[in-house]
Amino acid sequence: MKSDTGTRQLTAKGRATRDRIVAGGADIQRAAEVKSPSQLYHYFGDKRTLVQAVIQYQTEQVLAFQRPLLSRLDSFESLQAWRDAVVEVQRARNCEGGCPLGSLAAELSDVDPGAREQLMAGYGQWEDAVRDGLASMRERGELDAAADPGRLALALLTALQGGLLMTQNRRDTLALEAVLDAMIDRIRIHAVTQRTPAA
Repeated sequence: MKSDTGTRQLTAKGRATRDRIVAGGADIQRAAEVKSPSQLYHYFGDKRTLVQAVIQYQTEQVLAFQRPLLSRLDSFESLQAWRDAVVEVQRARNCEGGCPLGSLAAELSDVDPGAREQLMAGYGQWEDAVRDGLASMRERGELDAAADPGRLALALLTALQGGLLMTQNRRDTLALEAVLDAMIDRIRIHAVTQRTPAA
Protein backbone atom coordinates (compact mmCIF):
# COMPACT_ATOMS: atom_id res chain seq x y z
CA MET A 1 0.00 0.00 0.00
CA LYS A 2 1.35 3.40 -0.98
CA SER A 3 1.13 6.43 1.23
CA ASP A 4 -0.05 9.82 0.00
CA THR A 5 3.55 10.65 -0.86
CA GLY A 6 2.93 8.50 -3.93
CA THR A 7 6.22 6.64 -3.54
CA ARG A 8 6.34 4.55 -0.38
CA GLN A 9 4.66 3.85 2.92
CA LEU A 10 6.02 6.08 5.67
CA THR A 11 7.15 4.90 9.05
CA ALA A 12 5.63 6.54 12.13
CA LYS A 13 8.68 8.79 12.34
CA GLY A 14 8.39 9.62 8.65
CA ARG A 15 4.72 10.49 9.02
CA ALA A 16 5.55 12.75 11.98
CA THR A 17 8.24 14.52 9.95
CA ARG A 18 5.89 14.93 6.99
CA ASP A 19 3.19 16.32 9.29
CA ARG A 20 5.66 18.88 10.70
CA ILE A 21 6.60 19.96 7.18
CA VAL A 22 2.95 20.32 6.19
CA ALA A 23 2.17 22.25 9.38
CA GLY A 24 5.20 24.46 8.83
CA GLY A 25 4.12 25.15 5.27
CA ALA A 26 0.67 26.11 6.48
CA ASP A 27 2.21 28.40 9.09
CA ILE A 28 4.33 30.09 6.42
CA GLN A 29 1.26 30.66 4.27
CA ARG A 30 -0.68 32.16 7.19
CA ALA A 31 2.18 34.31 8.48
CA ALA A 32 2.98 35.66 5.04
CA GLU A 33 -0.72 36.01 4.15
CA VAL A 34 -0.14 33.88 1.07
CA LYS A 35 -3.35 32.50 -0.41
CA SER A 36 -1.80 29.62 -2.34
CA PRO A 37 1.41 27.56 -2.16
CA SER A 38 1.93 28.43 -5.82
CA GLN A 39 2.67 32.00 -4.72
CA LEU A 40 5.57 30.69 -2.62
CA TYR A 41 7.03 28.94 -5.65
CA HIS A 42 6.42 32.02 -7.81
CA TYR A 43 8.83 34.00 -5.61
CA PHE A 44 11.25 31.22 -4.71
CA GLY A 45 11.15 28.86 -7.68
CA ASP A 46 11.30 25.66 -5.64
CA LYS A 47 11.46 24.34 -2.10
CA ARG A 48 15.27 24.34 -2.01
CA THR A 49 15.44 28.04 -2.87
CA LEU A 50 12.90 28.80 -0.14
CA VAL A 51 14.89 26.77 2.42
CA GLN A 52 18.09 28.58 1.43
CA ALA A 53 16.35 31.93 1.87
CA VAL A 54 15.10 30.90 5.31
CA ILE A 55 18.60 29.84 6.39
CA GLN A 56 20.09 33.09 5.10
CA TYR A 57 17.43 35.11 6.91
CA GLN A 58 17.84 33.24 10.19
CA THR A 59 21.63 33.51 10.04
CA GLU A 60 21.35 37.27 9.65
CA GLN A 61 18.80 37.49 12.47
CA VAL A 62 20.99 35.48 14.85
CA LEU A 63 24.13 37.46 14.09
CA ALA A 64 22.58 40.93 13.72
CA PHE A 65 22.10 41.74 17.40
CA GLN A 66 25.47 40.18 18.28
CA ARG A 67 27.46 41.86 15.51
CA PRO A 68 28.45 44.99 17.51
CA LEU A 69 29.72 42.74 20.32
CA LEU A 70 31.29 40.14 18.03
CA SER A 71 33.21 42.80 16.13
CA ARG A 72 35.18 43.63 19.28
CA LEU A 73 35.16 40.34 21.18
CA ASP A 74 38.82 40.77 22.11
CA SER A 75 38.91 41.14 25.89
CA PHE A 76 37.52 39.38 28.93
CA GLU A 77 35.25 42.36 29.50
CA SER A 78 33.79 42.04 25.99
CA LEU A 79 33.40 38.26 26.38
CA GLN A 80 31.44 38.89 29.56
CA ALA A 81 29.30 41.56 27.86
CA TRP A 82 28.54 39.16 24.99
CA ARG A 83 27.65 36.40 27.45
CA ASP A 84 25.32 38.76 29.34
CA ALA A 85 23.63 39.90 26.10
CA VAL A 86 23.00 36.32 24.95
CA VAL A 87 21.51 35.40 28.33
CA GLU A 88 19.36 38.54 28.39
CA VAL A 89 17.91 37.78 24.96
CA GLN A 90 16.80 34.35 26.18
CA ARG A 91 15.19 35.88 29.26
CA ALA A 92 13.35 38.41 27.09
CA ARG A 93 12.04 35.50 24.96
CA ASN A 94 10.89 33.63 28.08
CA CYS A 95 13.48 30.98 27.18
CA GLU A 96 11.40 29.85 24.20
CA GLY A 97 12.63 28.91 20.75
CA GLY A 98 16.28 28.06 21.36
CA CYS A 99 18.67 28.93 18.54
CA PRO A 100 17.03 29.31 15.10
CA LEU A 101 20.17 27.98 13.39
CA GLY A 102 20.30 25.05 15.80
CA SER A 103 16.64 24.24 15.10
CA LEU A 104 17.22 24.33 11.35
CA ALA A 105 20.34 22.19 11.71
CA ALA A 106 18.43 19.57 13.69
CA GLU A 107 15.74 19.37 11.01
CA LEU A 108 17.83 19.63 7.85
CA SER A 109 21.43 18.48 8.33
CA ASP A 110 20.73 14.78 7.88
CA VAL A 111 18.37 15.14 4.94
CA ASP A 112 19.59 18.12 2.90
CA PRO A 113 23.34 18.37 2.20
CA GLY A 114 22.93 21.78 0.59
CA ALA A 115 21.13 23.16 3.64
CA ARG A 116 23.76 21.60 5.92
CA GLU A 117 26.53 23.32 3.97
CA GLN A 118 24.74 26.66 4.19
CA LEU A 119 24.16 26.24 7.92
CA MET A 120 27.84 25.41 8.41
CA ALA A 121 28.70 28.65 6.61
CA GLY A 122 26.41 30.55 8.98
CA TYR A 123 27.98 28.93 12.02
CA GLY A 124 31.37 29.65 10.44
CA GLN A 125 30.70 33.40 10.50
CA TRP A 126 29.87 33.16 14.19
CA GLU A 127 32.89 31.00 14.99
CA ASP A 128 35.26 33.20 12.97
CA ALA A 129 34.24 36.32 14.90
CA VAL A 130 34.94 34.63 18.24
CA ARG A 131 38.23 33.17 16.98
CA ASP A 132 39.41 36.52 15.63
CA GLY A 133 38.78 38.19 18.98
CA LEU A 134 40.68 35.52 20.89
CA ALA A 135 43.50 35.65 18.35
CA SER A 136 43.78 39.41 18.94
CA MET A 137 44.05 38.78 22.68
CA ARG A 138 46.84 36.28 22.10
CA GLU A 139 48.67 38.61 19.72
CA ARG A 140 48.57 41.38 22.34
CA GLY A 141 50.02 39.02 24.93
CA GLU A 142 46.81 38.80 26.99
CA LEU A 143 46.56 35.05 26.32
CA ASP A 144 49.53 32.73 26.48
CA ALA A 145 51.03 30.96 23.48
CA ALA A 146 49.29 27.69 24.41
CA ALA A 147 45.88 29.24 23.78
CA ASP A 148 44.37 27.91 20.54
CA PRO A 149 41.86 30.55 19.36
CA GLY A 150 40.28 28.17 16.84
CA ARG A 151 39.61 25.36 19.33
CA LEU A 152 38.48 27.76 22.05
CA ALA A 153 36.08 29.51 19.67
CA LEU A 154 34.64 26.18 18.50
CA ALA A 155 34.24 25.00 22.09
CA LEU A 156 32.55 28.25 23.11
CA LEU A 157 30.09 28.10 20.21
CA THR A 158 29.37 24.42 20.89
CA ALA A 159 28.78 25.18 24.57
CA LEU A 160 26.46 28.02 23.58
CA GLN A 161 24.37 25.73 21.37
CA GLY A 162 24.00 23.16 24.14
CA GLY A 163 23.16 25.89 26.63
CA LEU A 164 20.46 27.31 24.35
CA LEU A 165 18.90 23.87 23.94
CA MET A 166 18.87 23.31 27.71
CA THR A 167 17.42 26.79 28.22
CA GLN A 168 14.61 25.97 25.80
CA ASN A 169 13.86 22.70 27.60
CA ARG A 170 14.23 23.99 31.17
CA ARG A 171 12.58 27.37 30.57
CA ASP A 172 15.31 29.10 32.54
CA THR A 173 18.79 30.41 31.76
CA LEU A 174 20.72 28.55 34.46
CA ALA A 175 22.31 26.00 32.13
CA LEU A 176 23.19 28.66 29.56
CA GLU A 177 24.80 30.86 32.22
CA ALA A 178 26.68 27.91 33.71
CA VAL A 179 28.16 26.69 30.43
CA LEU A 180 29.15 30.16 29.18
CA ASP A 181 30.74 30.96 32.54
CA ALA A 182 32.61 27.65 32.44
CA MET A 183 33.93 28.37 28.94
CA ILE A 184 35.02 31.91 29.81
CA ASP A 185 36.77 30.48 32.88
CA ARG A 186 38.45 27.96 30.58
CA ILE A 187 39.72 30.79 28.40
CA ARG A 188 40.93 32.63 31.52
CA ILE A 189 43.29 29.74 32.23
CA HIS A 190 45.36 31.14 29.35
CA ALA A 191 45.32 34.71 30.68
CA VAL A 192 48.77 36.20 31.06
CA THR A 193 49.19 37.96 34.40
CA GLN A 194 50.67 41.37 33.96
CA ARG A 195 53.54 41.81 36.40
CA THR A 196 54.40 45.23 37.73
CA PRO A 197 58.15 45.90 37.29
CA ALA A 198 60.09 45.89 40.56
CA ALA A 199 61.04 49.32 41.88
